[in-house]
Amino acid sequence: MLIRFIAVSLLFFSLSLPAVAATPSVNVPILLYHRFGPTVADGMTIKTSVFEEHLRYLKDNGYKVIPLRQLVNWYQKKGPAPAPKSVVIVEDDAHKSVYTDMLPLAKKYNVPVTVFIYPSAISNAKYAMTWDQLRELKKTGLFDFQSHTYWHPNFKKDRKKMRPDEFDKSVTMQLTKSRAKIEKELGVGVDLLAWPFGIYDDDLLRRAGAAGYSGTFTIERRHATANESLMKLPRYLLINADQGKAFSQILAGNAPKRDVVY
Repeated sequence: MLIRFIAVSLLFFSLSLPAVAATPSVNVPILLYHRFGPTVADGMTIKTSVFEEHLRYLKDNGYKVIPLRQLVNWYQKKGPAPAPKSVVIVEDDAHKSVYTDMLPLAKKYNVPVTVFIYPSAISNAKYAMTWDQLRELKKTGLFDFQSHTYWHPNFKKDRKKMRPDEFDKSVTMQLTKSRAKIEKELGVGVDLLAWPFGIYDDDLLRRAGAAGYSGTFTIERRHATANESLMKLPRYLLINADQGKAFSQILAGNAPKRDVVY
């Protein structure tokens, strides 16, 4: 009788406890592209045909490309967890091939893209888009725009060659001037930052937070999981060799390690 009483009491006690929500299983690859073209002009160029192969593979294999903001909202507890097989697509630098090559395919496959911009190049450098082209991208509703600093500095080199006060001033300018210029030209809110060359440290993370960024992005090759810090989310920097089996390995989360070549 005593054993039965204890068992019933334990059952009643367990039922009276508040339910504890399980941590959602988040496992999202953020795919980073730079530039596109008919041939591989350099290490950061992916053939446009290979990019389309990627989009076709995602579609045919049940993956869903979601806006980067949807993933960020989950980290900020502003939205639900991304569904299984969610993928994010981003681009760094706002290269002109985003307009000529990426835009038509983004529209064809109806996929959202976040472009990380360093404004000094826009409407200035021959390799970059213009502000008017970026505004055309915005009109599609598929593109979001965030910061890649003002002129893509190498903070590691700058820290070594500059006096501390010069470095402080330079970092502040890179972080704040970029946000202000993008927001003024495109009428969007900028609170995300992709680190140039993937270079960051605790001091730079602190400075980014102080400059108004709620999230920053690295080029560490792994999926974004529930355990990540929003201030250093990982991304897969893709090259032209990432096709076929190599691309499927990335999506599965078992891609081999690779030295970054910029």
